[in-house]
Amino acid sequence: MAAAPSKPSDQPIGSRGLGVLVASLEWLGAAILAVLFLVVMAAVTRRYLVGGGLVWSDELAIWLNVALVAVGAPLAATSALAMRLDVVVNLLPAPGRRIAAILAEAIAVHGALVLALGGASVVALVGGTSTVLGLPESLRFASFAIGGGLTLVVVLWRAALAQSWPAALVALVLGAALYVLANSATGFFVATPSLVAGLAAAAGLLLGAPLPFALLAGASLSGAFGGLLPEPAIVQNTVAGVSKFLLLAIPFFLLAGELLTAGGLAERLVRFAAALVGHFRAGLAQTALVASVLFSGASGSSVANAAFGAKVMAPALVARGYPPANAAAIVAGVSMLDNIIPPSIAFLILAAATNLSVGSLLVGGFVAGAVLTAALAIGIHLSVRGVVDSAPRASGAERARSFVGALPAIGLGIVVVVGIRFGLVTVTEASALAVAYALVACLLLRSLNGTTVLASLRKAAGEAAAVGLLIGASAPFAFLLAVDRVSEQMAGLVTALGGGPLAVMVLSNLVLLIAGLFLDIGAAILLLAPLLLPAAIAAGLDPIQFGVVLVVNLMIHGLTPPLGILVFVVSGIMRLSPAAVFRAVLPLLASLLVALFVLCLAVAAWPSLPLSFKELFRWL
Repeated sequence: MAAAPSKPSDQPIGSRGLGVLVASLEWLGAAILAVLFLVVMAAVTRRYLVGGGLVWSDELAIWLNVALVAVGAPLAATSALAMRLDVVVNLLPAPGRRIAAILAEAIAVHGALVLALGGASVVALVGGTSTVLGLPESLRFASFAIGGGLTLVVVLWRAALAQSWPAALVALVLGAALYVLANSATGFFVATPSLVAGLAAAAGLLLGAPLPFALLAGASLSGAFGGLLPEPAIVQNTVAGVSKFLLLAIPFFLLAGELLTAGGLAERLVRFAAALVGHFRAGLAQTALVASVLFSGASGSSVANAAFGAKVMAPALVARGYPPANAAAIVAGVSMLDNIIPPSIAFLILAAATNLSVGSLLVGGFVAGAVLTAALAIGIHLSVRGVVDSAPRASGAERARSFVGALPAIGLGIVVVVGIRFGLVTVTEASALAVAYALVACLLLRSLNGTTVLASLRKAAGEAAAVGLLIGASAPFAFLLAVDRVSEQMAGLVTALGGGPLAVMVLSNLVLLIAGLFLDIGAAILLLAPLLLPAAIAAGLDPIQFGVVLVVNLMIHGLTPPLGILVFVVSGIMRLSPAAVFRAVLPLLASLLVALFVLCLAVAAWPSLPLSFKELFRWL
């Protein structure tokens, strides 16, 4: 008989205390996200009702987003949002894993000290007030200093509970030693300090350190070897990296997806998808694919789709006779579409990193999404064997009823994409309207209550803070790459076989395929897109088309080891071995690689590939 779950009162005092601190940070993040939404919606409402926005709204929204990321920094270091690579560490014997865990926490300590002490230094140095709000500019950096201090507390507390207090003390001493080394003049000068930063970050990643803090620690250590980015400048770059109005769309799209799932609208999409394709061979698997396409128009987060599919679609697949690993592979494979089919958080990150047009990227995502959907449908059809799960063909009346039921969720995607594409709203305004739409639709259908709304806010705030911290931590890293003129070296690499469009496209994709094995998707976009895009433009490739292919390439790595975030999300929820799911996903991975090849060939050989609806219809 299984033991009853322990009550909070049965847990050690230290564990309860950490839980209270983490929950408090989560609720504070939820409150900040709620206020952020109200500020942006107030500005949107005034703009369309009165004809003028609120002068102070944009600046206040950016400051709130900075505060959200700072509050979420401890969560991004210690929770499932930490983006830790543990595949290599898990291969070690037990003593080796314990040592690696201490070293990983030491790197997290180093990164937290950079935020805490570097932020405090900036607070002492920066003067002046903000342009509109009139608040001291130092407040933005003070929030990161506080966030870094809280991260240090949470990291060490967690290490003490997971291992022991002596282990936590060792991690603190080692992290402090790395911090002192980074701020010391070693006398060793490296021609490309960004190489030191890259190697240090890679070492931290392999040891299982949280990715954003590994990037911060790497940028910090480069200073000891001639890097031109002192610690206060690292924090300034980090804060500047998240102080972009466009990035406000990320927490809103995450929140809209959470509300749709909590409100049951996502399940209506599944029923509509089943009515469309459930009668085909491997009908339930094809239903999962179509449902993912429909959910993509409302979420923009592949991780959110993977989590939903693992809870809803995967059990149904297993019940119909699919082996659990194959069911998990199907859910993970189709979930990658969410960051391709608009609205897409990956395209927002790309636009923030390269200043490419968000609207054009989103339309390009439709074209790429159609190709990838067809490839996945073929891959599912050819790979599913020994399972008879086709349902009777739905009647016209049944399809109509399921369509009407799914309209509230489908309408969200239409509102967002049409509004952005035709310039009716900005990306950030569209994302806020998506949240308002999801709230109103679910409340009218009486599928949401106050508890589920608060839970959605809490979860979305944590995810948004983790993504935001990754974007911020990548900014100083990108600065070092720019100072060392790595983009020119990268351009030389991708033109090694000639400067023609096809050669540049092939070599760029090889670089992305290799880098994507070891980098988180967001970090890869932030670091590699600014390096590869100039070479692509010089070769005559359209920057929008190249950006779409870049995102497709990196999203495929959601299914590849050792990171394979989509596989890890699904296998974790289903309690399966990730290795088994990685093996089961190979047929779908092969079909996606073929689709990538088709897209690359089309972009390289046909630079005039249409990227807007008007051009597409004219071409057809």
